[in-house]
Amino acid sequence: MILYPAIDLKDGQAVRLVRGAMEQATVFNDDPAAQAKSFVEAGCEWLHLVDLNGAFAGEPVNAAPVEAILKACDVPAQLGGGIRDMATIERWIDKGLARVILGTVAVENPALVREAARAFPDRIAVGIDARDGRVATKGWAKETDVMVTDLARSFEDAGVAAIIYTDINRDGAMQGPNVAATAALANAVSIPVIASGGVSSLADIKALRDCGAPLNGAISGRALYDGALDLGAALKVLRH
Repeated sequence: MILYPAIDLKDGQAVRLVRGAMEQATVFNDDPAAQAKSFVEAGCEWLHLVDLNGAFAGEPVNAAPVEAILKACDVPAQLGGGIRDMATIERWIDKGLARVILGTVAVENPALVREAARAFPDRIAVGIDARDGRVATKGWAKETDVMVTDLARSFEDAGVAAIIYTDINRDGAMQGPNVAATAALANAVSIPVIASGGVSSLADIKALRDCGAPLNGAISGRALYDGALDLGAALKVLRH
């Protein structure tokens, strides 16, 4: 399992939200590239980046700090938020991004996900963000009637690299991930699943590792900034 430290970008800063509420942003670092470097120096093998403004705007907003992170760090990074057309996908991959995360368009334009996955094998992930089993889009602002497992299964033959499953009610709340729902999703599809939302302690990391499903990894943000989760210790647990 891979641990993906999260860097959520709002107005050029590294922040964390509680349950996706933009008005509840806590700024943790004015220099996202420096934050990313500190994660890499602590031993992380991947970075998880989110353009929060972009998710609401429907187009990239925090391109400058993302580019600074890509220049400063020698580990692969994945990015989501406001990526909704092929031109933007191509531009980010050309700039050195290892994986593009498509969320809203996975619901609204699934053909784009399939086209991108064909054009860029192993470089496209689907971000599925949900409340109570139903998918939410547009920066979690819009609720849909689409069920998580149904959406995930619809991409089984598309060649996507991963599904990033976020339980919105757990995100930033430091209450632990929804292990049961994450494991159920991972067991329902053949696509690698990455857990997100509420991963805030070594116990959470162990619970995901031992959940009985073949998870690709877990994303953690606030807990790493607050010091509730030690990155080095978490990496050690996942490697052994």
